[in-house]
Amino acid sequence: MADAQRPAVADLFIIGGGINGCGIARDAAGRGLSVVLAEQGDLAQATSSASTKLFHGGLRYLEYFEFRLVREALEERETLLVAMPHISWPMRFVLPYHPDMRFESDTPTSRLLGVLMPWMKGRRPAWLIRLGLFMYDTMGGRKILPATRTLDLSRDPAGKPLNPKFRRAFEYSDCWVEDSRLVVLNARDAKARGAKVMVGTRVVTAQRAGDHWEILTEGPSGRVTHRAKVLVNAGGPWVEDVIRNVARINSTEGVRLVRGSHIVTRRLFDHDKCYFFQGEDGRIIFAIPYEQDFTLIGTTDKDHKGAPKEAVCTDEERDYLLAFASKYFAKPVTKEDVVWTYSGVRPLYNDGAKSATAATRDYVLSLDTNGAPLLNVFGGKITTYRRLAESAMEKITPFFAGTRGPWTARVSLPGGDFPPDGVAALTGRLKAQYSFLSDYHAGRLIRAYGTEAFEVLGNARAMADLGHDFGATLTEAEVTWLMQKEWARHAVDIVWRRTKLGLRMTTDQIAALEEYMTKTRALSPAAE
Repeated sequence: MADAQRPAVADLFIIGGGINGCGIARDAAGRGLSVVLAEQGDLAQATSSASTKLFHGGLRYLEYFEFRLVREALEERETLLVAMPHISWPMRFVLPYHPDMRFESDTPTSRLLGVLMPWMKGRRPAWLIRLGLFMYDTMGGRKILPATRTLDLSRDPAGKPLNPKFRRAFEYSDCWVEDSRLVVLNARDAKARGAKVMVGTRVVTAQRAGDHWEILTEGPSGRVTHRAKVLVNAGGPWVEDVIRNVARINSTEGVRLVRGSHIVTRRLFDHDKCYFFQGEDGRIIFAIPYEQDFTLIGTTDKDHKGAPKEAVCTDEERDYLLAFASKYFAKPVTKEDVVWTYSGVRPLYNDGAKSATAATRDYVLSLDTNGAPLLNVFGGKITTYRRLAESAMEKITPFFAGTRGPWTARVSLPGGDFPPDGVAALTGRLKAQYSFLSDYHAGRLIRAYGTEAFEVLGNARAMADLGHDFGATLTEAEVTWLMQKEWARHAVDIVWRRTKLGLRMTTDQIAALEEYMTKTRALSPAAE
């Protein structure tokens, strides 16, 4: 191929449109590097849309003495709250306690207790839990979030839905995050800073060609060759496949695929606090208010043997979560209460742990410099995605002289340019300008788009001005925004990722949305 016909050499080519890939793309583009990102399906299509939707330090990781991971995550909670107050907000978690609670777990803490206090026989004394929560309060330099307190469940409303045997609880702080929107907003910010983001684009091969990589992709434009100085493998559950079958590199490093399943039930309690339940098997689950009318319960930890895209919540996992929650709630939770399930595969670095629960949640960045650089990203938590991106850039920037330094801390994502406590005021402004909106509709738009909700609605003066009503407050104006600005191509991209309106829409309404998107996709300019 003549030089005039060869594609320009980008600084970075990133494989994977999950939170790690999009976070790295945003950070790199903001430092002035040229970036191309390819996602084989939809942004956040796999692990990044199947989380428990929390920015949290990982209280249970203290049992494994993962102090650096917990401290980094705790520090990030408030950093992220400032940057994305529309899609993330503080929540209070209630941890019920009973002195007879026993835990069959093999953690460093349980082994230490077994030696020092063998008479406890698996019980966790209240003072130990309170000590852990004290560490949780202080390790991350907490400033915005309130501290831990003790609850009398016989008096506090949080005790009403619970089994009466639980009379005491600890209440602490963590944060909610709209995980799929977090990914999309990072991709949008990366694009605004010069990155090229391609969805529905599979990387077929990647091979070293002297001082750069040549990458062959297959997507809407057919097969295209790209060149880049550095290749970043952020393939998530496919990271090992990319190493072996795309880049064709022999490596001893790999991932442990761990399936995390969740169930969504009808609303089980009327307050806005979450529950942190401890199981006799050493696991923990959360029960979280979800989308106003529902409760989210999860997650499981099961080694996953099949293809990542085949992950589903099995009947066994559903029943496990139901039985687990029923030990805490006064009224048993049954399969008739379940309205939806979802499951994702976490690509944890394979550190040889005995169980899925014990496998490290920390991330590992492996740099291969046997030729043009290749950075492989293993593991990671959604809470620490920004720090992971900064760590990735520390490994990448030595190859690019004069690159700017870290910049993403507390820098707003699209729509997040308002104070962390400003949601109510912003919702009021939206209602005042668009008086035809219901309270639910206005609140949903602010929680999804923040200050950009005004752009989504444009000059509308009545609901009819927003075009076709697909149901559950989803209008043609919003669908157009999602297709043109946020890479949505199919109904599932909208109703189960960029929104969760699939919980409220009928099968026929979703089918009508898919038909509309299919017809308009060729005519509407897609985000690139």
